[in-house]
Amino acid sequence: MKMIIVEHNEAGQRLDKLLSKILNKAPKSFIYKMLRKKNIVLNGKKAEGSEKLILMDEIKLFLSDETIEQFSEPIETTQVEHRLVILYEDKHLLLLNKPIGMLSQKAEKDDISIIEHIISYLIDTKQLTKEELSRFKPGVCNRLDRNTSGILIAGKSLLGLQEMARLLKDRSMDKYYLCIVKGRIQEKKRIEGWLSKDEEKNQVKIYQNQRDDTEFICTEYEPIRFSKIFSKDAQNSNDSYTLLRVKLITGRSHQIRAHLASIGHPLIGDYKYGDSKSNHYFTNKYELRHQLLHSYHMKFPLITGELSYLSNKDFTAEIPELFRQIEKDLF
Repeated sequence: MKMIIVEHNEAGQRLDKLLSKILNKAPKSFIYKMLRKKNIVLNGKKAEGSEKLILMDEIKLFLSDETIEQFSEPIETTQVEHRLVILYEDKHLLLLNKPIGMLSQKAEKDDISIIEHIISYLIDTKQLTKEELSRFKPGVCNRLDRNTSGILIAGKSLLGLQEMARLLKDRSMDKYYLCIVKGRIQEKKRIEGWLSKDEEKNQVKIYQNQRDDTEFICTEYEPIRFSKIFSKDAQNSNDSYTLLRVKLITGRSHQIRAHLASIGHPLIGDYKYGDSKSNHYFTNKYELRHQLLHSYHMKFPLITGELSYLSNKDFTAEIPELFRQIEKDLF
């Protein structure tokens, strides 16, 4: 017999979902059969599996050690020498400054993403055990492309993950990016469109009107500075550059990169949607091999409940050194 007392990171989810994590090799049919036969009970009573768990609920598995072992595969952890730049931390959240080149989540099984760094950090600092990891896995709440740097939110608790997911879904959290784009942008503007993604190519297209399999996008930008002029006609030249502050109203894959490129202002260093001539110049001069896009500022809205202490707080992530150098030279 195995007994489980529901803790903070298990509370709030369905019983069958938690059982699927504990008996992670068992088919769902086995779990429901054990519930019907009262071989698995909740607080001493028969359960269906749809019950929402609360703190200190008691789950008993009247199964042999051999059966539990047969249907439970230990969670494999990839220990890495974590290199996290932590902007803020509490018991529910981590706010990190993600470096260029690090994945937000695994693309392939053997990838090392920032999640592996987070788990290693939490295990090393004794905030998480491998046993707890079998029931709850910390995760990232927002995603940044591999070659986009800046603020990434990670949930250390189920409550943290759920609350951040809610704020991101209702778009009440303000997210600001810095980027350098080709051409001169002279006024603040909000642009809208429709985005379609080719999953195989990992590439998106922007349309002015809605089509099948498109998602609405909205991007707001504001020029901060114009570059030193690289051609004679300063006003009309597309050989100058603009440092932009971008606010994401929606948050779709590659949205900033593709949306700005669609209006003739691609990001410097963007080899997927960018301008080859500009990219060649900055690659030769600075060995730049990624887009200059940095998630630099985030502001929380008014929050009620347990995370209310974060209400209206804002956080800023320092820009990478190469971005800073190019910005200094251009502007």
